[in-house]
Amino acid sequence: MRRTTRTTAVASGLLLAAALTCTATGTATAAPAAVPAAATADCRPLTDASEQARAIVAAACSQLGVPYSWGGGSIHGPTYGQDYPGGGPGAHDSQVKGFDCSHLMQYAAWQGAGISLPEGSWNQARWSGATARFTRDQGLGPLQPGDLLLWGSNPADLGSVHHIALYLGGGRMVEARESGTLVMVSDVRLTAQYAGALRITGGAQPPAGTKRFMTWGTGVGLRPQPHTREPVTGRLTGPTAVDVQCQARGELVRAEGYSNDAWSYLPAYRAWISNIYIDDPAAWLPGVPAC
Repeated sequence: MRRTTRTTAVASGLLLAAALTCTATGTATAAPAAVPAAATADCRPLTDASEQARAIVAAACSQLGVPYSWGGGSIHGPTYGQDYPGGGPGAHDSQVKGFDCSHLMQYAAWQGAGISLPEGSWNQARWSGATARFTRDQGLGPLQPGDLLLWGSNPADLGSVHHIALYLGGGRMVEARESGTLVMVSDVRLTAQYAGALRITGGAQPPAGTKRFMTWGTGVGLRPQPHTREPVTGRLTGPTAVDVQCQARGELVRAEGYSNDAWSYLPAYRAWISNIYIDDPAAWLPGVPAC
């Protein structure tokens, strides 16, 4: 059973409402051009970095050369974006498979360190899980590889952040900049719109003996046993990072045209969730033991 296509379809409303970030217009040409050698060189931590930060940077750098696509990308990789309503180079981004700026950050954080960032650059800028924050006046001095760099129309208001990139160290960053370009390494732009940075590494890690996954959907019910015959003990209001301890066969669940009888145990909730709501292409989750 495949979930990736289904999950993208379910999330399409979120993409339009919350995830269409970064600029889709500019001086770039309509078709992505080849990435200059300077834009692909040294995509790695350029100063000392934690293991978490190195993994996040490696995940972002693995996407060098992937096209920018407005609204494109997920924690699993590039996806087709949305046509930019203002026209210009982004007018046909629904035909371009790639990343916008915030989805590249989501991908890197999740694939590198199992960190779940919210949709939208402004929501990422205000993320409550940040372990440190840095103002524009502090410049780049205190930053470390893996930190997120922010730009907003009003730098004093994180709700105005419209672009986000990943710091590499040494004044360099990796970013999905705008339609018509490719994911690239570039110099950090300390312009009037630079709004500071935040650190996403160093937070709580998955408990030993668990593996982290994302869920999809809203109002997903959690059960005391791997079936629906008992009352719901809790609900996940939206896509949520969950730590799975083990999985078992239980009641067959059908949703969105799919069916699955596998369930996962979530120790943090002391409850079970149907694997049909785990955002993974496999029905039986890889790397998770049987209960």
